[in-house]
Amino acid sequence: MPLDHPPVAPELVEAAVRAAEALKRDIAEVPVSAIAAEARISRSTLVRRLGGSRGTLDAAVRAAGINPGGRPPVRVRAVAAAATLISENGLAAATLEAIAERAECSVFSLHAAYGGRDDLLRAVFDQYSPIRAIEEYLASRQGDLHATVHGFYRTVAEALNREPRVTPAVFAEVFSRPTSTAVQSLARYAVPRMLGTLGGWFDAEIRAGRIRDQPTLVLSQQLLGPIVIHMLMRPAFPDVPQFTLPDIDDVCEALADNFIRAVTTPTGVTANRFVDAAKPF
Repeated sequence: MPLDHPPVAPELVEAAVRAAEALKRDIAEVPVSAIAAEARISRSTLVRRLGGSRGTLDAAVRAAGINPGGRPPVRVRAVAAAATLISENGLAAATLEAIAERAECSVFSLHAAYGGRDDLLRAVFDQYSPIRAIEEYLASRQGDLHATVHGFYRTVAEALNREPRVTPAVFAEVFSRPTSTAVQSLARYAVPRMLGTLGGWFDAEIRAGRIRDQPTLVLSQQLLGPIVIHMLMRPAFPDVPQFTLPDIDDVCEALADNFIRAVTTPTGVTANRFVDAAKPF
């Protein structure tokens, strides 16, 4: 512990251990007021005897050979718990009660952290869907259209292949219950954000004369549809000797070729031919 802090009396460490056992929590999660009550002193007295720092007590507990523990905050645990529930049992299974049980917190704590289920599900989608990876990828890409599209497909494929598989579970809910409250809430959040990101990139490519001027929604469906469908269906393909799944990078290469053939202008096609001709064999 820091040298300018007073030594912590053994009875305070013992009080922290008893309070943790009574509350069935890690010592690091026990409120200072509960430790003070166990030590039969006021909270202000305990804080003063700790030199004003809770870390002093945790350090003393470690020095006594006891792990004070300490878990991630409720906001972090709730997102991870909800993502696992969605991946395992679908979007409908991620009720606040089920999330609270999995995250080992109260429903009240979830409301305090997120305000409600909709905001919590949006946080899950933000962290586990491809949307953030797509934003970061397109923000850093310039130049060769084919390389950009190929890299885009790799980015989406990697994001959809990660565990927990939140996005496939969300799509399952979209197809089975498109008007459900949860689906509509996520759609109001995710669709404008995704179309805004892709629309900005499409606009730049259209102004550069590389792709034809088409509605953002149509271009987005042409770009995202093939890779999303492939990645959603890929785990379901049977493992039989007569059928071998192609490598994901080969799939991304083929889909990139198809997209470029479908949307590029004659000028854009010519430009990409020059790029292809310059590639080493």
